[in-house]
Amino acid sequence: MPFSLPLRRFAGPSLVFLLASTGARAQTVTLPQITVTAPSPIVSGSGNAGGGFADGELPVVPGTFSSVTVVPRADIIRQQPTTLGDALADRPGISGSTYAPGAANRPIIRGLDNFRVRIQENGIGVQDVSTIGEDHAVPINPLVNDRIEVIRGPATLRYGSQAIGGVVSAENSRIPTSLPVDGYSGQVLGGLSSAERGRNGAASIDIGANNVALHVDGFITASDDYGTPLGRQINSAARAQGGAAGLSYIGHSGFAGFGYSHYNALYGIPGGDAAASRTRLDPTQDKLFSRGEYRFDSGLFEAVRFWLGASDYKHNERGLDDAGIDSIRATFTNRQVEGRVEVQHVPVQTVFGTLVGAAGVQGDLAKLGTSGEAGGLLSPTDTRSLAGYLFEQLQLGAGLRLQASGRIEAVRAAGTTSFFPASFLPSFSPTGEVGADGNPLLAADALAQSSFTRRFTPKSAGFGILQDLPFGFVGSISGQYVERAPAAAELFSRGSHDATATFEIGDPNLKLERARTVEIGLRRAEGPLRVDATGYFTRYTDFIYRRVTGVRCDEEFSSCGGDGSLQQIVFTQQNAIFFGAEIATQWDATHTDGGGVIGVDAQYDFVRAQFDDGTFVPRIPPHRLGGGFFWRENGLFARVNVLHAFDQRQIAANETTTDGYTLLRAELSYTQPTDRKKSGIREFTIGIRGDNLLDEQVRNAASFRKDEILLPGRSVRLFLHARF
Repeated sequence: MPFSLPLRRFAGPSLVFLLASTGARAQTVTLPQITVTAPSPIVSGSGNAGGGFADGELPVVPGTFSSVTVVPRADIIRQQPTTLGDALADRPGISGSTYAPGAANRPIIRGLDNFRVRIQENGIGVQDVSTIGEDHAVPINPLVNDRIEVIRGPATLRYGSQAIGGVVSAENSRIPTSLPVDGYSGQVLGGLSSAERGRNGAASIDIGANNVALHVDGFITASDDYGTPLGRQINSAARAQGGAAGLSYIGHSGFAGFGYSHYNALYGIPGGDAAASRTRLDPTQDKLFSRGEYRFDSGLFEAVRFWLGASDYKHNERGLDDAGIDSIRATFTNRQVEGRVEVQHVPVQTVFGTLVGAAGVQGDLAKLGTSGEAGGLLSPTDTRSLAGYLFEQLQLGAGLRLQASGRIEAVRAAGTTSFFPASFLPSFSPTGEVGADGNPLLAADALAQSSFTRRFTPKSAGFGILQDLPFGFVGSISGQYVERAPAAAELFSRGSHDATATFEIGDPNLKLERARTVEIGLRRAEGPLRVDATGYFTRYTDFIYRRVTGVRCDEEFSSCGGDGSLQQIVFTQQNAIFFGAEIATQWDATHTDGGGVIGVDAQYDFVRAQFDDGTFVPRIPPHRLGGGFFWRENGLFARVNVLHAFDQRQIAANETTTDGYTLLRAELSYTQPTDRKKSGIREFTIGIRGDNLLDEQVRNAASFRKDEILLPGRSVRLFLHARF
C-alpha cells in the first residue's frame, strides 16, 4: 500500500528516522544520538536548501563528544570544489596535500594524512590507492554531495584504527532514504572559473512512488593548466566525469537499497621531471554499494543497520620514457570489499540514568596490484581485517552525558619485502672484470626478497564527558587510546615511484603505532554568537612516518647515493607529540531594517608536531589566522574574508622552510524561490566568487612538491544552481 505521507530523509544511521505507517498518519521516532555521522538534525541552523544552514552560517555541532566539521550543500554550490581537499582546505585544522591541485588533493587533518585519515562515501571506504601516493586522486567528486563531514575523536573508532587522525565522510543520496515530495525532485549545478579555465557541471534527479525511490546523478569537470603569479603551471590540466544510480525500497519499518557508481578522470602531475615527461594519471573506478536499516517493534534491539561496498579501481601512470615515447609506465589496481553490520539496543534505565548504545562488526578485504615501474615499488599485497566495536552513552540528567567506546581488530597484511642494508646504500663487490681505467668493475649486491605476512591485533578505547553549560554553550572532554596496524605500503614498499619523485623503502618489522589523546571542546550553536573551539594533545608511541634520508636515487637501488632524480624516503618509527587548537567563531553583529543580518567571523588553527629527540615531524601545516564579514538579506549573500598562513620554520631534516601568504576572498550570490508549477523550478542561485584576489604566491608547507609547485593565483568563478 502506498504511503499516505511522504517520508523525510533519514538524516543518519543513528539519529532521526521517520517511519510512515500504511494507515492514515506518519510517526516520528527519534533514535539515540550516539554517533555523529550525520549531525545536521542536532545542529542549530536557520535552515535552507543548502543543507540545514543559512548562507554563510557557521555549522556547529554541539551535542557530540567528537569534533565535527561540516561543509553544507550551500558552500559546495558556491565554491564548486573538484576534490575533497579543495572543499576542506580552509577549515580550521584541515589542509590538503595539493600534489596536483584540482585533481590529487587529499585532506590532511591536524597534520596527519594518508594511512591515518579515512575517506568514505555514505559509510563505506573510498577503496582507492590515494593512501600510497600523494599523486593519486580520490575518486569522489564533491559536486554531487549533500554535505561533507570531518569527524575526529572517539567516534572514529566506529570505522577503524586507520581513522586515527579523522574521518572525511562524503554524504549524498545515491541510496535513497526518502520518497521525494510530489513524486520527484532534482537539481542542476554549473560554473566557470578563470585561473584554470574551469568548466563544471552536475545534475541529479530523485523519483519515488509506491514505496520505491530511484536516484540518478552525474557530473563532469574540466580545466586547463592553471595560472599562477609566475605564469601557467605546466601539466596541471585535469578532467573528471562520472555518475551513479541507486534504488531503494522504503517500508513501514525501514529501508533497503543498492546502487552502482562509475568514476573516471585524466590529470597531469605538475612540477619538475613529472611536468617535463608529461606524466598523467587516468583513474577509473566501478563500485557496487548497498545500505539498509530495520526498526524493531519490540525486543532487546531497537534497530539493525548494514553497509556494504565492493569496487574495482585502476589507474595508469603515463608519460614520456627516456626515448621520448609516450607510454604507460606504471599501473595500480585495487579490488576491495567492505561490510559493516550494527545493532542498536533499546534504552536501558539504570539507577544513574538512561543507557543507550550500539555494537557492530566490520570486515574488509583489499587486494592491491602493481605493474610496470610500480611493480618494483610494491608487489601485490593482500590486506584483511575483521573488527568488533561498541559504543555506550549514559544520560545522567542535568545536561550531563558520559560515553565509552571500544574496538578490537584482527589485521593480516601479506606482501613481498626486500632486505635493505642498514645504511640504505648499496654495498658493492668486484665482478672480476676490469674497466678501461684498469680498475675492477663493481656490481651492486642483489637484494634478497621474500614473501612476508604480518598479523596485528589493534585494541582501542575512548571515554568522553559532555555537559550543557549556561548561555547555550556545551563543553566536552574526551580521551582515547588507539592502536594502528601498519599499512601494506608502510611494510612492503621497496622501489621507485616516478610520479612522486621518490624511492620508497618500507620496514616489514614495523610495530603497532599507539596514540593517547586528550581533547577539550567548547561549542555554541544557538543565538547570534556561534563558537566551535577544540584543543587537543596526542602522545604517539612508535609513530610511523616517511623519513627523507637525503640520499638521491634513480630507478634501481644500485643507483642510490648518486645524483639521481628521486629522493629516498624510509618508513621509520619514533615517539612524537602532537598538540594544537582549532577555533571558529561567528557573530551576527546587527540586523538590518529589511530583516537581514550583518556579521563577522574569525578562525585560528595550529598544530605543533615534534619527535622526542627535539626534531620536527615532516610536512606540518603552519599557523593560520583569518576573519571577515558577511551580509545576508532577502536572498542576497555577500562575504569578504582574509586567511593568513604564517611562515613555516619548524621543519624536519632535509626539508626547506615555507614563506607565509595571505588569501583574500570575496563572493556575492542571490537565491530566489520560484513557483514550481509555473517555471518548473523551486529555487535558483546565481553568484560570483573571487579567490586569491591579491594574486599571492602560495606554497603548501605540507606538500612534497611545494618547492616545485605554486598553487593557483587570482581566480574568479561564476556559478549557477537550480532545484526543481
